[in-house]
Amino acid sequence: MRISTVQAFNNAISGLQRNYADLTRSQEQISTGKRILTPADDPVAAARLLQLEQEKSLYDQFQANLTAANNSLTQEESILTSIDNVMQRVREIAVQAGNGAQDRTDKAALAKELREREEELLNLLNSRNARGEYLFAGNLGKTEPFFFDGTNSAGPYLYQGDEGQREIQIASSTFVPINDNGKVLFENSFNANRVTTAAAGANTGAGRISLGIVEDKIAYDSVFPRSNPPAATDGMAVYFTSDRDYVIYDQANPPLSGLPPTLPDANVLQVGQLDDNPNESDTIRYGGVRVQFDGVPVAGDSFTINRNPTLEKRSLLNTVYDLRVALENAQDNPAGNLAVRDAVAVAITNVDNVYSKVLEGRGEIGARLNVVESTEFFNQDVTLINQGVQSDLRDLDYADALSRLSYQEIILQASQQSFVRISSLSLFDVLR
Repeated sequence: MRISTVQAFNNAISGLQRNYADLTRSQEQISTGKRILTPADDPVAAARLLQLEQEKSLYDQFQANLTAANNSLTQEESILTSIDNVMQRVREIAVQAGNGAQDRTDKAALAKELREREEELLNLLNSRNARGEYLFAGNLGKTEPFFFDGTNSAGPYLYQGDEGQREIQIASSTFVPINDNGKVLFENSFNANRVTTAAAGANTGAGRISLGIVEDKIAYDSVFPRSNPPAATDGMAVYFTSDRDYVIYDQANPPLSGLPPTLPDANVLQVGQLDDNPNESDTIRYGGVRVQFDGVPVAGDSFTINRNPTLEKRSLLNTVYDLRVALENAQDNPAGNLAVRDAVAVAITNVDNVYSKVLEGRGEIGARLNVVESTEFFNQDVTLINQGVQSDLRDLDYADALSRLSYQEIILQASQQSFVRISSLSLFDVLR
């Protein structure tokens, strides 16, 4: 086969360029530490690396979300701890106020501290997280959840957040709530005083009925008179047949034998008797409701206890407000002392109800923090595996690369030397 001089030169140059390109590529791999410099080097591995990079970006975002969730939940737990402390102090003040030895001045001093605690609670309930979002506003993170409206007869403190929870994704299929709405924690507690009590206008005795306290929700829901839906007309009456003896009946179904009833009567729900000491309070319980009687009623006196559907729930702030107002308006007389006693009993029960809700909320936060912690460990493990697989696909085997570089250098040198020798050959040298 005849090979021209030009063809020989072209073949030699192509070989030199190819060997030099191989050597340069190996040198670039060693300098970068990467086996794959372009997708063409290993298309399958390059495609897999792209998937792994996308997965890494996703888990980096999950890690950022985990940090945000941990910060938000830790802050909320801290704020709830502060709210617990304030509620405990409010309860202590209520117990102090219930001391019969306290005069009007003492109660006014307690009311002043309650005002400070009330403002402290309002500030805590309107706390924000690091992003400036209100923690207890539900999904309405930019709306202040609690505010004061003195014109609202049902309670001056109102909630204007919603009942949702903001969630954040911390893993492929895991979402965790990062806040709680204030309605569940501080508004939805049952009101101990969700009944109204009154003395009949025709009463002639000196008997007094206290505010009603719902102390057994199950009995209240199942035994206390109710219509469907519950109405303010649902209730029972306490009728005194003497200065000590009484009967209880459903206002909608008075005794069949009339008043005073002739016992036994199918419509009489309960009969009872007060003690013989008019200076001590007497407690009457029925249908989960407790009332106290003071003074001495006479035969024919009656008292009513009715549902109040508008006051089924009582918020923490309104409970503190009610107690403060009762202490500010306290009078140094028996009636004033009894009014404070009733307000204290309602306040203590309502604060305890809210306290239970807050404890439940703190337990849920602890559970979420545990989920965040375990998910963070899982994500870290997945990230390490991801990095390991990427390293196997992308990183260079230096021992192999250095051996290959030496080999390629020898080949290049040999090709250069052979080209020099071949290029110097000429037919004219033979003819001479």
